[in-house]
Amino acid sequence: MVCLLSCKAQNQGASPVGENIEGLTLIEHQNFTNIDSFETRVIRDTKTLGKFYRQINKTRKPGLPVPVVDFSKEMLILVCLGEQHGEKTTVLSKLKETDQEMLIAIEVHNVSKEEMSIQPIYFPFYLYKMPLVDKTVVFQKIEE
Repeated sequence: MVCLLSCKAQNQGASPVGENIEGLTLIEHQNFTNIDSFETRVIRDTKTLGKFYRQINKTRKPGLPVPVVDFSKEMLILVCLGEQHGEKTTVLSKLKETDQEMLIAIEVHNVSKEEMSIQPIYFPFYLYKMPLVDKTVVFQKIEE
């Protein structure tokens, strides 16, 4: 079960608002997908990962290769930002952890601080790998 909370917060720089997530690694990032709205997902099996890659590879020739993941030890966190004006980056951090759930902050930052009159439109996604946890993962989006 994945929940999504949203709030706006001011943040200086790219330091996380929470604590670092041990073992979190970015394994895939692309700026152009066919997903046009904000979405987060925890992927815990090969079938779900394959389904996501089939969806984004519909508009790519050749398609992106599906990463190989040992789901007995690891899980994936998928963050799709939807339509973005200008290039963005994400920072994930752990806000709170209990026996039942882990609250993860997703901070969205502008890559360039320059003001441009015409901003390119991106539809980015980020795929992170982390050690497997048997908890409900809840996401909170934080925008600068």
